[in-house]
Amino acid sequence: MSGHVIISHGLNSGPDATKATALAQACDLLGWSCERPDFRDLDAQMPPLGDVDGRIRRLHQIVSDINGPVVLAGSSMGAFISAQVSLQLPVRGLFLMAPPIGLEGYELRLQTTAVPVSIVHGWHDDLIPADEVLLWAKHHQARICMVNDDNRLGAHVDFCAQQFALFLGSLA
Repeated sequence: MSGHVIISHGLNSGPDATKATALAQACDLLGWSCERPDFRDLDAQMPPLGDVDGRIRRLHQIVSDINGPVVLAGSSMGAFISAQVSLQLPVRGLFLMAPPIGLEGYELRLQTTAVPVSIVHGWHDDLIPADEVLLWAKHHQARICMVNDDNRLGAHVDFCAQQFALFLGSLA
C-alpha cells in the first residue's frame, strides 16, 4: 500500500528543512506521494508559539482535500499539529519527531487517534523533556526510538529518514 504523506515542519523552520527533505526523499523511494506545507506565515504571528490553531486549521484543510490513505509526519510543532488533526480526520499513521506533550500557554495536550504512531526523540531535548515523551509513548503504546541528540535531531537526520521508511513499510 502507498498513499500520501504530509510532512509538517517545526516552529521557526520551513518546508525545506533537512529532516523534512530527508523524509520526502524516503517517500519518493517508497512510491508515496508527499507534500510539505509552509507554516512560516502562521509561525510569525502571536509569539512565541505562532498561530497554533491556524496551523491545525491549515493542515486539516490539506488532509480533507486528499482522497486515499494519508500519513502525517512532523517535527516538534509539526508533530503536535499532526497529532491534533489525526483526531479530526482519518489517517493511516503518525510519524512524530520531538513531539511536545504540551505547549506552554496552550490548552490542548498531545493527543492522537488510535493509529500506528512512531516517535523519534532526543535524550538531550532541552525544550521537550524526554521523560514526558517516554511516559506518553508508553501510555499510548507508541513505538519510540530515543537518540543521543537535542530537539532539532540534527545529528540523526538520516536515522529519522530510515525510521520513517521502516514506518511506511509497516503500514503496507
